[in-house]
Amino acid sequence: MSHLFIRRVLLAAAVAASASLVAAPQQFSQQVRSAYVSVDAPLIALTNARVIDGTGGPVREGQTILIKDGLIAAVGPAGSITAPDGARVIDLTGKTVLPGLVMVHEHLYYPVGPGVYGQLGESFTRLYLAGGVTTMRTGGNVNGFMDLNMKLAIERGQKAGPAIDATAPYLNGPNTFIQMRTMKGADDARKQVAYWADEGFTSFKAYMQITRAELGAAIEEVHKRGLKITGHLCSVTYAEAADLGIDNLEHGFLAATDFVPNKAPDTCPGQGAGQQTIAALDENSEPFKTLVKKLIDRRVALTSTLTVFETFTPGRPLPPGLEVLLPDLRDQFQRTFERTKTNTTSNYLRLFPKALALERAFARAGGMLIAGTDPTGSGGVIPGFSNQRQIELLVEAGFTPAEAVQIGTLHGAKYLGRDARVGSIAVGKQADLIVVAGNPAASIADIRKVEIVFKQGVGFDPAKLIASVTGRVGLW
Repeated sequence: MSHLFIRRVLLAAAVAASASLVAAPQQFSQQVRSAYVSVDAPLIALTNARVIDGTGGPVREGQTILIKDGLIAAVGPAGSITAPDGARVIDLTGKTVLPGLVMVHEHLYYPVGPGVYGQLGESFTRLYLAGGVTTMRTGGNVNGFMDLNMKLAIERGQKAGPAIDATAPYLNGPNTFIQMRTMKGADDARKQVAYWADEGFTSFKAYMQITRAELGAAIEEVHKRGLKITGHLCSVTYAEAADLGIDNLEHGFLAATDFVPNKAPDTCPGQGAGQQTIAALDENSEPFKTLVKKLIDRRVALTSTLTVFETFTPGRPLPPGLEVLLPDLRDQFQRTFERTKTNTTSNYLRLFPKALALERAFARAGGMLIAGTDPTGSGGVIPGFSNQRQIELLVEAGFTPAEAVQIGTLHGAKYLGRDARVGSIAVGKQADLIVVAGNPAASIADIRKVEIVFKQGVGFDPAKLIASVTGRVGLW
């Protein structure tokens, strides 16, 4: 048999195998299509593109990507692939194609007042998609059913937004959050997991005041159902959570209380106390290396959320995207930003650069680093805009642009168990793609220049998505 025939057979087999893993092409309502879609054809050829494929491998110049019925049908040098008759051809000379971002610490809520979070699922899902996020996990839920209902509406094509892995309401012990329940022991933890899993939620999150017994019971129930659980911890240390079998830990090492002297079991000493020890931690020290080894041995993924911590750090730039907020919310954050800028004694002056160094050390040791943004804190972390910023901050931490893209795409897809379908640019995968003007491999800031976001082969116009909510983010 000729090499060409074998190649065609293998290509057909790959497409067929992948098609069995991928849902039918996404169908969108006429309202969604007319409002936000700029490219809509059953066969599309993206020609002369630069490709950063999400695997961390070399950037490839002069590529053609064929999209057929929502899937990537072919990828290769432009000279080796001819656009079929009837294809919509888009010349991307000078432009770059990346996989759609797969981000795992996102929210559909935002701080709107002291200790109060407004539910902004409608505007946030549009912004996430506009920023290039095509798959996301809501890494925390203070509402109940919004995350699940938005996920289902997007799947039905009634709303524009990323595919959502919906996290159930927080699992926490006694706390002062008025939008968060207090669990009543290990049996209650099991009941909460069972209830929300039966409703359709596919991820869970433990929070700062949970006990080891409650966390262990929750992990057991989650895993019994084939699901995953993460945690923003304090009362339970990272090492304890790893031994209990947790899948993921949030905020890099900045939520770890493992190094707090004389920490009482099942008691949160305060996030500040933990962060004081992290700011002074040496990434080359044996205690840190021992913790890293445990996390890697137990296969615990670590989520980088550098964007939210950047807003706490004096001397950092004003975050992007503030113009989409309600004027009152924008002004509220800008006042906070001005106060932060003049705080010369802030622990974040030491803590933020340490966060970058520790995450890099964890990844270089072989740990699974994934990424998200966490639009909470004092505000300023704006969906879509912040996801692009997160990739920039990973480059600042010492990762190459290709590695940073891999963390924000394929790593997230692997954690979610969706890497057979999304997370990289490969034949047979969903055509979840970002087209950007410029070259993020040479200047990572170009990742902000998004022109088209393809979700299962349908191209969305980010400018239209952003315009639809600008000045009103904070209402819905």
